[in-house]
Amino acid sequence: MASITNGSGSTNGARARASNIRDVARAAGVSHQTVSRVLNGHPSIKESTKQRVLDAMEALQFRPNRAARSLVTSRSGIIGVLESHGSYYGPASKLAAIEAAAAEAGYLVDTANLSSMDDESLSEALDRLIDHAVEGLIILAPQAITLDALERSSIGVPFVTVHSTGPMDNHRLSVDQVAGARLATRHLLDLGHRNIVHVAGPDGWVESYERVRGFAVEMNAWGLDPSRVHTGDWTSDCGYRIGKELLLEGPFTAVFSSNDQMALGMIHAFREAGMDTPGDVSVVGFDDMPDAAHFAPPLTTVKQDFPELGRACVALLLAQLDGREQISQKTVVPELIVRGSTAPVS
Repeated sequence: MASITNGSGSTNGARARASNIRDVARAAGVSHQTVSRVLNGHPSIKESTKQRVLDAMEALQFRPNRAARSLVTSRSGIIGVLESHGSYYGPASKLAAIEAAAAEAGYLVDTANLSSMDDESLSEALDRLIDHAVEGLIILAPQAITLDALERSSIGVPFVTVHSTGPMDNHRLSVDQVAGARLATRHLLDLGHRNIVHVAGPDGWVESYERVRGFAVEMNAWGLDPSRVHTGDWTSDCGYRIGKELLLEGPFTAVFSSNDQMALGMIHAFREAGMDTPGDVSVVGFDDMPDAAHFAPPLTTVKQDFPELGRACVALLLAQLDGREQISQKTVVPELIVRGSTAPVS
């Protein structure tokens, strides 16, 4: 076989950098998607084309451990994760749980972060993960607009979505946000509170919508008006501003916050105004972030079992990959953690 360069102009014996999938594609005279399909053992690839790609890999010494394994087993040992807004506590915790569960199952995780919510950015992120020969995808995209775009996409590999509803339910696994919101609201109602405010997360987030819905369902079940809803942005600064607004609006005895960080900001605002939590106003959060037990007072909140969600996501995806019967439980049930920020209405 003739000498093949690695895409940077040097020969096999003196490569300036490690060859990548696009170098292999150029050397073999195929598209990088074809190389990816060879790595994934796609059945539609002609034997002659597959051999050209394998020859190019050999000549370029394109043989990282995972790629070498995939040539033998048609399995790369890589799970792709498509995420957005990974800096927030909830998404970041889900990603960490998925990485831990994947490692326990012997898989690496390759993550692509969506820079924006449009179809083009989604397509580019999916293409990048597919090009990296991921066996399957876990999609952490809590915005409705992203989930809508995914439903219009042809993903092409087994996948699991977190948060999604509707047409992708066969691929869905999530925390029951409605049940969690009902737990928080019912706890306040059981304590005798009737004038309850809900501080929701940002518009467009599936979790925000589901928690608002859970609040409304529980309030309606008790014959109460669920209309006192303020929309926040997940941050403590926003919770502080909303807390100030609530003090100007009129009487209330309790607040259910859609996350712990906004609850922290509201408690700060109430304390500045001379109101005691929980003596004057009870506050419930959501997430049970590690600091919640050390708020002043310690925060009553709804705990999401992120490690269990991560294990369930990976188990559901691996079941698809192995052609096994999929797990029946597709929803992780949250738990109310009662601490010092709630008390009977005075």
